[in-house]
Amino acid sequence: MRASRLVSLLLLLQSRGRMTAPELAAALEVSIRTVYRDVEALSASGVPVYAERGPTGGYRLLDGYRTRLTGMTAEEAEALFLAGVPGPAGELGLGSVLAAAELKLRAALPAELADRGGRIRQRFHLDAPTWFREPEPTPHLAALADAVWSGRQVRMRYRRWRTPREVERTVAPLGLVLKAGRWYLVATVDGQARTYRVGAILELTVLDAPVDRPDGFDLAHCWREHADRYEQGVYRAEARVRMTVSALESMTHVFPPAMTRAARAAAGEPDADGWLLTTVPIESVKHGHIELLKLGAEVEVLAPAELRERFTGTAHRLAALYPAPGG
Repeated sequence: MRASRLVSLLLLLQSRGRMTAPELAAALEVSIRTVYRDVEALSASGVPVYAERGPTGGYRLLDGYRTRLTGMTAEEAEALFLAGVPGPAGELGLGSVLAAAELKLRAALPAELADRGGRIRQRFHLDAPTWFREPEPTPHLAALADAVWSGRQVRMRYRRWRTPREVERTVAPLGLVLKAGRWYLVATVDGQARTYRVGAILELTVLDAPVDRPDGFDLAHCWREHADRYEQGVYRAEARVRMTVSALESMTHVFPPAMTRAARAAAGEPDADGWLLTTVPIESVKHGHIELLKLGAEVEVLAPAELRERFTGTAHRLAALYPAPGG
């Protein structure tokens, strides 16, 4: 265990340069005292690691020193082959690069590890798009990826759901995220991080202006914050409903997770007939109408009045189309 940690510490210093003891402790998930002991052990074994004092100090390796560690566990080899996602890589214009990298990795690995890594592709496959949805066309994705990589701003004409529908923006790209088969651009505008659906970009021009990347920017953390804000902010209204216990149980299969969690948390005790009262978050009356119709006759909308009126109209139209047997 310690040997593996020492190797990880060495590779961290090699790949990131200067790092403080707290930074190393956080990356290795150990205490700062453990970092001190591990650095001493590396130094005693002949690794030229030294400490620089002062507010900008930290541990670093002697300039020009690089380890030639080639040891790789079977699990690490398997994980590397599983990490290669041909579809998204191809969309980014990196399909041939990924294939070439895999060939080099196979050639560099011992035969046993190369075989184990290859078997991963025969047993596991990642299909990013959700069910019943074609991949969204993203003709500007490769150009965006190049702008992200080279750190250049872009000017784009973008289609949004609010009016005016089409707007033009000059943004500083920070990263690309693939979520449920759709690509999203994370970029700054006037110093604020924002998110754009790549498939909604109508025109794109890569500019020569450089991107001023924020210090310490973490794409994964930024995306998590955006996703949390979206889930919390998208449901601006509520529907008070009466539904069966079976309808509440089936919500997980037909509703978004946030709606299901809220409905279950607000559910009262069922009555003798198996019906209960609860509150379901909805984006709008139109959205609530579409979503709650999925439960059919297992749900009755009590409020708001506008939503109940929509269901009343739908019920009467359906009754006209499907009269009672023998009627």
